[in-house]
Amino acid sequence: MTQLVDRFGRGHTDLRISVTDRCNLRCTYCMPAEAVFRQREELLTYEEISRVVAVATRLGIRTIRLTGGEPLVRRDLPRLVRMLVTIPGIVEVAVTTNGLLLAEQAGLLAAAGVARLNVSLDALSDEAFERITRRRGLAAVLAGLEAARAAGFRSIRINAVSIRGLTEAEIVPLARFCREAGFHLRFIEFMPLDAEQAWSDERVLSGDEVREILAREIGPLEPLPAADPGQPATDWRWADGDGLVGFIDPVTRPFCERCDRLRLTADGQFRNCLFSTSEWDVRGLLRSGGSDEAIAAALLACVAAKQAAHGIGSPDFARPARAMYEIGG
Repeated sequence: MTQLVDRFGRGHTDLRISVTDRCNLRCTYCMPAEAVFRQREELLTYEEISRVVAVATRLGIRTIRLTGGEPLVRRDLPRLVRMLVTIPGIVEVAVTTNGLLLAEQAGLLAAAGVARLNVSLDALSDEAFERITRRRGLAAVLAGLEAARAAGFRSIRINAVSIRGLTEAEIVPLARFCREAGFHLRFIEFMPLDAEQAWSDERVLSGDEVREILAREIGPLEPLPAADPGQPATDWRWADGDGLVGFIDPVTRPFCERCDRLRLTADGQFRNCLFSTSEWDVRGLLRSGGSDEAIAAALLACVAAKQAAHGIGSPDFARPARAMYEIGG
């Protein structure tokens, strides 16, 4: 039983850990075209991250997802994975990546103990890929997916952000590709976490709209019960039985009431929501001789302060000061 229960009765068992704010892409929904990154000494070391996780597991954290930025640009990420999977209480370590470096690292990640991969891929045409990411690299991502499958990964999810006026033409090709390849595709609504603050309600391509396009162009979908009560996605399967599609709709269908996630930024700040405007400094505790009890107290305070919902669309909604790449996806 987790001790990390907020005032709304939500228990927290999942910790998302950003290992770096650096990235080898510049996706428009996440980063500015020109970014200034944290200095290396500002980032938590692998030993510091492992210590935080060891404390968190004693409070009820069971699953870890490593994110960025792009986590594979952090040197020797498999070493951190090996450290985390040996911590008592951890049942799964997963990684979210853009896939550019996956071809060379997939085998190392699998051997280290990574259980699942989420690969961000918003387009299957070179032109759209470069327009969204402001970089080339589609071929490298596709090669990374093949390498991941060859390395033995059986749970590979493709995450695609849906943005009106930008990604409509990529919806059907992505769905057909994932059906044929056996990947679990998930469409994610555009959120107000872009560094250049171009987000608006009008640019949100809703999950319902994406599902209508898929049903019209490929075939009907049937809803599935949630495999995990805390999962952000609603899953659907093709009526012909050939594959799954998930929809993460934080804007049009918020799932805050079942959220079980907490976050640790690359520079050592606890956050209780992507959209939190408050943070709890664990790096300061780690580097000033703070005890495990002090780290636990910071995490418990973070959970206790969690709001009922992110508030997107409400009059008092305030964007967080950090963009997505600075928080961790």
